[in-house]
Amino acid sequence: MWRENVQYILKGSTMLNAGFLKSVLPASARELIRNGLSRGLATSGMSQGFKQANIVILDKKFADDFEQFCLANSGPLPLLYRSKPGEWSSPPLSTSSDIRTDCPQYIKYERGNIAGNLSSLVEYTEQLKDMVTFYLGCSFSFESALLKADIPVRNIEQGRNISAFKTSIPCVSVGGFQCNMVVTMRPIPVDKLDAVVQVTHRMKDAHGAPVHIGHPGNRGIKHLLIEKQLLKACLSLSNAKSVLITTGFPTHFNNQPPEETDGPPGAIAIAAMLQAQKKNVVIVTDQRALEMNRKIIEEAVEQGRLKTPVPIVSFQDNGKDSALMFLCHDGNPQFPRFDHLIAIERAGMAADGNYYNARKVNIKHLVDPIDKLFLKAQDIPGISTTGIGDGGNELGMGKVKEAVKKYINNGDLIACDVEADFTVIAGVSNWGGYAVACGLYILNSCAIHERYLRKALGFPMTSEMVGYILALPTVQKEEKLLELLVKHGIRSGKTGNLGMEVDGLLFHDTHSSMIRQLLEITLGQAQST
Repeated sequence: MWRENVQYILKGSTMLNAGFLKSVLPASARELIRNGLSRGLATSGMSQGFKQANIVILDKKFADDFEQFCLANSGPLPLLYRSKPGEWSSPPLSTSSDIRTDCPQYIKYERGNIAGNLSSLVEYTEQLKDMVTFYLGCSFSFESALLKADIPVRNIEQGRNISAFKTSIPCVSVGGFQCNMVVTMRPIPVDKLDAVVQVTHRMKDAHGAPVHIGHPGNRGIKHLLIEKQLLKACLSLSNAKSVLITTGFPTHFNNQPPEETDGPPGAIAIAAMLQAQKKNVVIVTDQRALEMNRKIIEEAVEQGRLKTPVPIVSFQDNGKDSALMFLCHDGNPQFPRFDHLIAIERAGMAADGNYYNARKVNIKHLVDPIDKLFLKAQDIPGISTTGIGDGGNELGMGKVKEAVKKYINNGDLIACDVEADFTVIAGVSNWGGYAVACGLYILNSCAIHERYLRKALGFPMTSEMVGYILALPTVQKEEKLLELLVKHGIRSGKTGNLGMEVDGLLFHDTHSSMIRQLLEITLGQAQST
């Protein structure tokens, strides 16, 4: 088996479909297959309530690397059992099984190419004595759980095999094994999506929960981009002395806590760089989330992600002057407490006064009216605002609300109505936060900008650059921070998974790759200034 064809082998082996056999016991199903009664059919919907497996058989010299490949990519390749060389059965999984005869169809590969389909491997018995069989968890295993939860499964209804697609998400490479993730796709009614996540995310040995929910591919955010917004936001922040940051999108309203993993890492990345540049930083969040966020900040300091603790405060709308009193000393607009407000992946108020997640669910009961601070800031000279988002329903996206309504799914309802001076759009909001931190580093590495900031007084403080470098996001720092969020029960935005992912994208290698690219650009750009 050659590495470039791993993705085909993983999805093409133990698949038979016989809806009429949904209640048959696995041993009986295998007997039917051996007798040729179910050859060539897919197993979706068969022996409901029992686990099914995908099968990979390869030469024993590749077995160790392939096992590590599975362990490194346990989401798409949950390893149930690795056989001994020449072992036809799988004792932990079944009784009286024989891998040479018990699959409805086998796909044969020679030098990386499909060499045909086989109905039995008995004639290859001698060769199989030097080969190892891997049993991998299959998505068919959770279909009965979906049906039990009253969630329709179309491929079972239609008596067809499931649709499978190659993605652009690279798996972690091990030895000669490398490929992009392959996913199966099932249409699910919108009102059943949360139930799907709840049912499947616990089934780690059956491909687990969804890796993506919604329309595949680009969400239309390219239509929201406005030129030079990142640069302008960074220039404004570089001149600021005191910055207020807010984040928190309680999209998982049925969980506790309801927050998602997108937003806090980006906010902390910005805060770390602002601290390194000796600016005052405060975070404002929902009253109900104060203690959780304080613990996260404390542990981020222990990790070394933040230099010192960032004060965590809340804001309540107690009257017409509440926002003014919060933003300015004694409510005097001539003496603002903050020069700049940043919202990153913060639920934003829609035109009807409600707050919606991407699936049109109103989460207003979980959101404090921090938008009012951004609205009031528009009337206070000396306060600038930045909104960072990835879907158009985040605080600050009002600047692009017409594009959101036109290009984003459900945009007419969910579009945020509150504007920010600068609107930074990113594929994932955390990436926008990392980009702001990197932009601040580049600006303060520029001799011209540095001279401007100190108004040509004194001398450049080159020793400060060491602190700036240490404040930059890195793969190791962000991985530890994501682990911290998961420990506190914070879930991935799209899938609801409690694991190492953000917006349904695995940290390795999607987010880690983006962080590496940003660092390469940042450090290269800084050296050229």
